[in-house]
Formats: sequence, structure tokens, C-alpha cells
Amino acid sequence: MTAVAINQVERGSESGATLIGGRRLTPTPVFDTYWRFAVARQQVYFARLHDEPRPWTRDPILEQYRFTNCYRAADRVSQHLIRDVIYQGDQDWDEVFFRAVLFKLFNRSSTWHLLCSTIGTPTWDGYRFNDLDTVLSNTMAAGDRLYSAAYVIPPPQLGEGRKHRNHLRLLETMMAASAPARIADAGSLREVFAILKAFPTFGNFLAYQFAIDLNYASALSFDEMEFVVPGPGARDGIRKCFGAAADGIEADVIRYVTDTQEEHFARLDLSFPTLGGRRLQLIDCQNLFCEVDKYARLAHPDVAGISGRTQIKQHFRRDFAPLTAWFPPKWGINNRFTGGPPSAA
Repeated sequence: MTAVAINQVERGSESGATLIGGRRLTPTPVFDTYWRFAVARQQVYFARLHDEPRPWTRDPILEQYRFTNCYRAADRVSQHLIRDVIYQGDQDWDEVFFRAVLFKLFNRSSTWHLLCSTIGTPTWDGYRFNDLDTVLSNTMAAGDRLYSAAYVIPPPQLGEGRKHRNHLRLLETMMAASAPARIADAGSLREVFAILKAFPTFGNFLAYQFAIDLNYASALSFDEMEFVVPGPGARDGIRKCFGAAADGIEADVIRYVTDTQEEHFARLDLSFPTLGGRRLQLIDCQNLFCEVDKYARLAHPDVAGISGRTQIKQHFRRDFAPLTAWFPPKWGINNRFTGGPPSAA
């Protein structure tokens, strides 16, 4: 299943002006690239999942640079969170919440593995600040990274001199404020978002991302289609797809794109391989706008975004660890992938 180069499937005309969020928006050529990119990137994902040999694509930009998957839950870090953090260990909700938030504050699988191999799987019941701090401080002293570069989580000012110590204090604050119980009692994903946003360092985007992460757990069952919070990268991608007229209504644009995805794939004569029959959700289309912003820096250098960036920073470096495809069981799609459930911790 080798994907074709995006610029070799330029079939179909650009979408005409569309009424979105009360405004009439006229898409640029990048909007059609959005859909072609989604198909090509998803084909690469399945080629890798099936362990097919390279090349997985004939598109030189996809071949050379790193892009996240179309489905957020399919990315390696999300897979680790779902398989090995949320659904492994004590399934008491306080413990699941504690593990998930601790993992996401660093958002780096190697940091989680380090903690588990040194002190055992972290638990709230057995939590000791000094135990975690010692491991993390020693790792920093050795020159190793603790945090992912995916997005920056600013440290709250909670009395500690180091970033990771303040993040541990933040987690303590959340547990002491009964955040797990309040979130379990929430009536909507938006309410979960509001609870998280009330804590230090959680702005709109970060609170939304953490709400999505916690919603992977079996204790919560909110619809990912309820609402979306556009991140800065997505706003840049939307600007490139629709121009400045879309500024301020980015959430409406993401909703429109998600609701009409089949229409646009058909319009461009594209066949999009879904994730076990699961449509792209709001969070996925939000992420795709971020990725197409990066892709367009090289594919459409004449189309300006908001940030003014013209290069893609991260080159593709192959990770030879096998890809996994195990998703929240409540989605009902795991029987469509090989590999089975995660092994016992």
C-alpha cells in the first residue's frame, strides 16, 4: 500500500466559497491539499502498521519530514498512554487519573519507563514526592531530557525551583482538590475542560488536550465531537486554507471540515482509509490543520500563515519499534487490528 505523491493527484476543482460561522469563506489551494495530505499520511500509517518496506510514499515532503498521524490516538505517545498507562495497573479512577496526568505532564515515554523501572509504576496511594524527584533530578543531572518537545507545558509557580518539581506539586494540588472525583461527576467534556482549566498552567489548549487524554479512560464516556479548542498550529493551518477571513471562527471551521469530510474526499476522488471505520473526530481534524500548516510551508510557500514560519524543523527519523494499534475498548474497533490488547504490566 504505497501512497502516491500528493502533487500527483491534483484531480478535482477547488471547493467553492462556503458559509462557515456566519462568514462566507473562499478556500485557497491549501484546502484541497489538506484532504490529499490526510489520505497520503494515513496510507503511510497503514503501510508502517503492516510492516511494509520503504518507500511508504512517493511524496518527498512526507518522506523527509516528521508529521503526526491523522488520528491523534494512533500516535506513539498516545498509544503508550492508552495501552500502558491508562489501561494497565489499578483501574480505580483516582489511580488512573494520577497516572495519566503524571505521564502527560512530561508527555515522554522514556520518562515514564524511567520512573517505572526505578521505583515501580507510580501510584497515588504510594506517592512520595522525594521518590519521584530524586529519579527526575538525577536524570536531569545526567543531561537527559524529561520532557517531550511536542508542546510546551509551562511550569506553575508552586514554590519549587525546578520545572519538574513544580509539576509534581501541581499534580498534588489536583489530587488534593478532588479533581478525579469532580471530573468523574462532570456532565460533559466541556465541563471536564473547565475543571482542568481552573488549575495553574492550564490554558485553553492544554486543558482541552488533557480532557481528550482523560476521556480515553473507561471511567469517562464523552463524545469527542462535543467541542474543539484550536491550537496555534491549527489556527495557522486554517489561515492558510481560508485566509484571514477565518480568524476568530477557527472552531467553526474545524467543525465544518469534520462534518463534511466524506463530501470533500468524494469531491477530490480520494479514498480515505479510516481507523477501523471511525471517522475523523474534531480533535483529529484540529491536528490535521496543524500538520498541513507545516506541510504547506514547502508545498505552498507562497501562501502565508500567521507565524511566518517557512521551514519544517523535525526531519523524519525512523523508530524501529513496532507500531501498536490498540484503542479505548469502548470505541469498539480493536477487533479490526492485529496485535491484541496490551500485555500485563
